[in-house]
Amino acid sequence: MVRINKFISDSGYCSRRDADRIIKEGRVTVNGVVADVGMDVSGATDVRIDGKRLNGPVETILIAVNKPKGIVCTTDPGDKDNIVDFVSYHERIYPIGRLDKDSEGLILMTNNGDLVNRMMRSRYDHEKEYIVTVHRPITKAFIDKMSSGVPILGTVTKECEVERIGNRKFRIILTQGMNRQIRRMCEHLNYDVTALKRVRVLNIELGNLKEGEYRNVTEDEKSILFDAISDSEE
Repeated sequence: MVRINKFISDSGYCSRRDADRIIKEGRVTVNGVVADVGMDVSGATDVRIDGKRLNGPVETILIAVNKPKGIVCTTDPGDKDNIVDFVSYHERIYPIGRLDKDSEGLILMTNNGDLVNRMMRSRYDHEKEYIVTVHRPITKAFIDKMSSGVPILGTVTKECEVERIGNRKFRIILTQGMNRQIRRMCEHLNYDVTALKRVRVLNIELGNLKEGEYRNVTEDEKSILFDAISDSEE
């Protein structure tokens, strides 16, 4: 027996969080009865969303996308710039986390809702690496303050690795996922971000993937990734 939200996410329909939402909306039935959040189901159970029956678990799809600026990390078909339509993958997939519309670079997409949940648990310090360009020369004081923690959104950011790699460019590795975190940190120190590119998520690197293109994450990469997030299983 598994929880209804995990059954739905394992089918590739959506993440567990989204599954809870559509269950609350009354769109899910189990053996003809409207489902409740938290209920258990078996693999042989007739689970339907909007009247359409779900199949059992599907093979995990995981792709790396080089998202251009202007594309939004949402599954909402009402947003003409949504990443699902942009990628136009042949099976239903959705992004793992977000990358701002004004930012570019690596975003992972999958059909596995459980994988989304496990990777989004920021308390497990999953690294994300970015290359950032700002509007004026970078000082040592700026690097020191960025790395030691900056007050934003009512808290102070975690200590992080920051390296100056150009007159107006730096590399930063975060283990948090706060809304527009890097831009807010820079703004607090009176720097404006002019370009922001994510180049790595955990062990998955953007590499030489061209803007707007995607690739399948390799089996070796998957193995390392799954080992890294194994402690975040429920």
